[in-house]
Amino acid sequence: MWRTIFNLILVVLLGSAAAFVAAPWFAFRALKADARDGDVQGLAELVDYTAVRATLKTQLGPTPNAPTAPAPTIWTDPIGAMKRALEPLTPPPPAVERYVSVEGLHALTRGYEPGKAPPEPPAPAALPDQLMAAVQEPWPSLRYWGPNRSRFVVRTPDKPERETVFTFQRRGWFAWKLVQIRLPADDETQP
Repeated sequence: MWRTIFNLILVVLLGSAAAFVAAPWFAFRALKADARDGDVQGLAELVDYTAVRATLKTQLGPTPNAPTAPAPTIWTDPIGAMKRALEPLTPPPPAVERYVSVEGLHALTRGYEPGKAPPEPPAPAALPDQLMAAVQEPWPSLRYWGPNRSRFVVRTPDKPERETVFTFQRRGWFAWKLVQIRLPADDETQP
């Protein structure tokens, strides 16, 4: 009797640990499926749009190593200081919105730049064909896994050197949200 209870507790603990470790992968798969199906509500639950837009804005904006002038002060440049104070209220550039749109996220999860992804082939009807298609589709590779953060790399099928990195952050025991997308180097230079 005690042995059965111990084995049951052990199975529950191992199952919970496996679900905890695999949760980021399931979050990525859900992100890809929601983007493919156009599920805006599902994407809102999986993506921290504020954080993703901020990281994309830094990648798609001016070069980060460019020398910058000191921030204007109210005493030296009152109009410049007001512009700087209102800067967070300005909408992000259109290039950023192209990446966080449903179509953009779907293209990125497949390894392509938004607007340049080929159409997906239709899903097969038979179950064995569906299983073969699922096995043959490109899988993301795990770059880093930690208890609070996880990174996946998606490579472009025809150019494996192009890597898009998706960073997920834990927001609950089994809930993960996309907080950063790092684009390939050739995408960063295009506005």
